[in-house]
Amino acid sequence: MKAAPADALPAKLVALVFVPFSAGFFLSILLRYVNAVIAQDLAAEFALSAAELGLLTSVYFLVFAAFQIPLGVLLDRYGPRQVVATLLLFAALGALAFGRADGVETLALGRALLGLGVSGCLMGSIKAFTLWFPMSRLATLNGWILAVGALGAMAATAPVEALAQACGWRAVFWAIAAACAAVSALVFFVVPERALPGAAESWRRQFGEIGAILKSVFFWRVALPLVVVHGAYQALQGLWLSPWLAEVAGRSRGEVAATLLAGAAAYGVGSVVFGTLADRMSARLGAYKAGMALALAAYFAIAFGAGGLAGALVVAYGFGACAAALAYAILSRHFPRTLTGRVVTASNIFMFLASFAFQWGIGALLRAAPEGGYALAFGLVGLLQLAALLWLLPMREPRA
Repeated sequence: MKAAPADALPAKLVALVFVPFSAGFFLSILLRYVNAVIAQDLAAEFALSAAELGLLTSVYFLVFAAFQIPLGVLLDRYGPRQVVATLLLFAALGALAFGRADGVETLALGRALLGLGVSGCLMGSIKAFTLWFPMSRLATLNGWILAVGALGAMAATAPVEALAQACGWRAVFWAIAAACAAVSALVFFVVPERALPGAAESWRRQFGEIGAILKSVFFWRVALPLVVVHGAYQALQGLWLSPWLAEVAGRSRGEVAATLLAGAAAYGVGSVVFGTLADRMSARLGAYKAGMALALAAYFAIAFGAGGLAGALVVAYGFGACAAALAYAILSRHFPRTLTGRVVTASNIFMFLASFAFQWGIGALLRAAPEGGYALAFGLVGLLQLAALLWLLPMREPRA
């Protein structure tokens, strides 16, 4: 019998490890972007301005980012199974609070609990992949899970719109609460345990090693495009593409949902393409640069009002932006496995802080400059992305 290749992905492990964690990431992305479709309902029911809606939606990113450093230590110390299963119960509580909200304060509390509850879904998945699968297939697995996440983004567009129209936006969150509790049980009872390298280290040392990560120039050159390019994508896909499509591109509510759905689908396709090709060709850094450049080109076209090409631009933007996840694979290969939880969460904290700042800041600029506000707000965010990409482009990937 022919031996399986050293970097094979056993079907049993895919079922026991990949599937439960990918279910959690599906919910994480659905919750990240769900407000884009129900934004008009929330604004009407709670009398929210653009700035208030941006702040409310971005609370998810703020709490998500704030928990990344302790999350990295917890993942390296206790493992992804226990951490992710526990956090998803907070997400279930958050969905219940959001669905029952009778004021902005309760909406914000629910959104904050949702951000905390799903903050470990992707990082926990990557940590699990480094424990159970060959490192040479990490970009492939990351691509697969991002494709599942893209299904969550797609579910947050036209399907959520249909459910909200039929049953009301609150019913969406009752369903999400039940799903979070079910996936928590799936992760806890199905995912196997494995010995954790570095788990016996002291708390002081585990937190102290984060400083060494943040002092690495290699870390920052790779992480910054993830931070600003994907941070901007999350801010737009999660909220501001919807009003841009309606107000600048002149699309109807149904056309907006369909366009966001197409962009999310492109993100999923790109995740598989970039992840698989990057591993097969051992060209992770090159694929990362190409994806970031494509995303930024589409972004600038959107920023300066190419409304007639809105559908194609949103698709190109999603297809390129997904390559940001290659940063996790690149970084994980260049730091010890004992640090993988802290490495990926260290990059994530800044990415989600950027998403918070962009999502809130765009709303504030739109209120301050209603005429031409999208070009101004999107353009400023685009300049930050361009600077990060220009620093990355000359870089060559060192040996792992």
